[in-house]
Amino acid sequence: QVQLVESGGGLVQAGGSLRLSCAASGRTFSRYAMGWFRQAPGEEREFVARISWSGGVSYYADSVKGRFTISRDNAKNTVYLQMSSLKPEDTAVYYCAADVIGTGQYAYWGQGTQVTVSP
Repeated sequence: QVQLVESGGGLVQAGGSLRLSCAASGRTFSRYAMGWFRQAPGEEREFVARISWSGGVSYYADSVKGRFTISRDNAKNTVYLQMSSLKPEDTAVYYCAADVIGTGQYAYWGQGTQVTVSP
């Protein structure tokens, strides 16, 4: 089992920055990949970013590439999402998720944290 708790969401003006954190507990954190997803009202949940177990490889959705950075601190069992140059269309509930098998399927999810970007 893996427990995930996100934090760091809030209200920010367009062009601003936020850093989301996701604290993990349970299985050995350094052995699995992590991802960030988001879901806007009335929309499907969408992929935002993914980072490998070591932190050496990361992937991003085209919509956030160059603005968001995913990172992890395995000593702190935490994954981060640094968001910069935020746009109103980034408004969503952001979720972190754990891919413990390494197949790209995320078996464990956090409860989400709201990010609201005002124009």
